[in-house]
Amino acid sequence: MTIHSGSVANPAVSTTRSLTYETIRACLVSDGLWRRDHSDSFRIGTTPFLLSHEELTLLSALGLQLFAFYRALNRLYLDSVRGQAPAWIQRYLDQGKPESLVTFARMNRFRDLLPDVIRPDLLLTDHGPLMTELDAVPGGIGLTGSLAAIYATGRSDVIGGAQGMVQGFADMCRFRLEGRPPTVAITVSDESEDYRAEMQWVASRLGSFGIEAACVHPRALRFTDEGVWLPDRFGKQPVSLVYRFFELFDLPNIPKSELIQYCAKKGLVGVTPPYKPWLEEKMAFALLQHPVLEPYWRQVLGMETFETLQHLTPKTWILDPQPLPPTAVIPGLTHRGQPVTDWRILAHATQKERHFVVKPSGFSPLAWGSRGVAIGHDLPQTEWAAVIDRALEAFPRTPHILQSFHKSRRVTMDYWSPDTKEPRTMVGRVRLCPYYFVHQDGVSLGGILATICPIEKKVIHGMRDAVMVPCSIADHASSTRTSEQGPGGPRS
Repeated sequence: MTIHSGSVANPAVSTTRSLTYETIRACLVSDGLWRRDHSDSFRIGTTPFLLSHEELTLLSALGLQLFAFYRALNRLYLDSVRGQAPAWIQRYLDQGKPESLVTFARMNRFRDLLPDVIRPDLLLTDHGPLMTELDAVPGGIGLTGSLAAIYATGRSDVIGGAQGMVQGFADMCRFRLEGRPPTVAITVSDESEDYRAEMQWVASRLGSFGIEAACVHPRALRFTDEGVWLPDRFGKQPVSLVYRFFELFDLPNIPKSELIQYCAKKGLVGVTPPYKPWLEEKMAFALLQHPVLEPYWRQVLGMETFETLQHLTPKTWILDPQPLPPTAVIPGLTHRGQPVTDWRILAHATQKERHFVVKPSGFSPLAWGSRGVAIGHDLPQTEWAAVIDRALEAFPRTPHILQSFHKSRRVTMDYWSPDTKEPRTMVGRVRLCPYYFVHQDGVSLGGILATICPIEKKVIHGMRDAVMVPCSIADHASSTRTSEQGPGGPRS
């Protein structure tokens, strides 16, 4: 595992000036991530978020472990298709997907392709980090890179350094280009419009690392018998690699998506992340924890990686409405001390008994950006029962998962008040998003984005009331962060 480092500061920040609300906001505006005439998109932290050495050690090793998990999941799915693993695995992972996409994704040409940018969502709980999701098409790459460059001014402890995110992305592109000319089209759809500015920021900085890149809408790409070309405004350049910043469920709405797939099938252009919907399903955590599959995971992942991922992931189940035989139970799920045999038993749970989260597994506009998430103990009993019913009814087209709910521990974070321009302190809960980039020599940690939401928020995600900052490493506790239980490690 490599942790990128660097000391090159954001050129918009004077190294002789301390970071203030005005300087940080001016940099975000200069980078195109905030509009000058709009209100702030999030709260500006006075410093990076501090991680303990134990936390950084865990996160430094996690990239390789998650890459191994993707590889093992890909193999498990393909083995299931070939009849070398239980057939129900393939049926679950293909549930609700159009046959044309599944057929395309299974082509031998793409057999070994895996996501090249890996981002888990980690909550810092009283028992250590907990991974609630794993994203193969993550947002936040440009935002994390810009913030890292800003906060790295005058300090060397920002994880990844000032250029770690861009360097990691460039190394990933170079690896996936496989010797072809270094021209990359970062292709952002209408559905992903909110992330266009940050991907334009990434594209504008890749040239410093020898990658010619343009951030374009799919409709702007040109196609000939020779392959894919950038729009004329970028010069008549053939594209060697398309970075897919659009979701697979949205393919019918992506202009020229069939042409991109055709060129990928013919080997005229590379595409990453690959068109593999089975690698973008949250139900993968349920498969990791299924007792029948434990021997497979132990053998393929190795004992250390398997146990680490088991500790890091919350209990997860696939909400399958099929009735169980009289002698069967849902593995690992109990209610009032008794094994559960029917999901609808949970509909009658009291508020204290329903510390669960229900969310779409994938392949749905509700499966990203904290959309479609229902927290059991935050809902009246009738609404919770309706959530269970809707999830079960949606199974044929959009499978849902049930996860145990875990509360992130309390932290404090100083931020700049946009009104007074003075520091203020917020008590909140934090989500960490480390960004890992796959390249020729392994996997690199390019940077870590911390999102700290007010204590009353149940779901932690980017919002106006949240503080969003890069992470750094500290030797001792600081006034920018406290915890209820001290530093964490893997759950035990």
